[in-house]
Amino acid sequence: MVYSKEVEEMCPVAQGVHHGCAPIPEEAKWVKAKEVKDISGYTHGIGWCAPQQGACKLSLNVKDGIIQEALVETVGCSGMTHSAAMAAEILPGLTVMEALNTDLVCDAINTAMRELFLQIVYGRSQSAFSEDGLAIGAGLEDLGKGMRTMVGTTYGTLKKGPRYLELTEGYITAIALDEEDLIIGYKYVNFGRMMDFIKAGDEPAKALEKASGQYGRVADAVKLIDPRTDKEVK
Repeated sequence: MVYSKEVEEMCPVAQGVHHGCAPIPEEAKWVKAKEVKDISGYTHGIGWCAPQQGACKLSLNVKDGIIQEALVETVGCSGMTHSAAMAAEILPGLTVMEALNTDLVCDAINTAMRELFLQIVYGRSQSAFSEDGLAIGAGLEDLGKGMRTMVGTTYGTLKKGPRYLELTEGYITAIALDEEDLIIGYKYVNFGRMMDFIKAGDEPAKALEKASGQYGRVADAVKLIDPRTDKEVK
């Protein structure tokens, strides 16, 4: 190590009190994290691309500094969807430091990795107080039944009002309106469950029926309309 002349000529002065780094909560333990291998936890967060035309939700399960599980969900950009496929191959097996400095193909995914790195090294993980953390596979719980990303898509205009297109339950097939044309409920199809039924041997029509449901006061509706065509639904 090279010191400048000015430093070499300084007289020694002892350092005072130094307690080391502050402990952070990790999987129900307080850890003084000094190296990458000291980091463990499950967390997720959002990243966005430079033009802000798309976003990524990234979920990571880290054990002893190494990413064991990655869930990559994207919205708003078709190219980003294909980038997510590559990121899901790249991330598992990397340390969090390697992942931070690896090109994950898309700005939004890279930004999500940066945000998650900050969360996890500061002890802000979802498993901070869970003994032994979360099992590998916890990321799939974010998807729920049918293992399909839950997406909320709604649209509205001042002149014609709101349209619900897709919500947590699934694809909206009809919105229920009362006598004042206010939305009081909706019908939906959960495509993830529908595909599961078809793979199990059900005919498509039967699978569609089994994967359909409704929410709200649909029975009290004056009329039901398809939110994409405005045609009345029986």
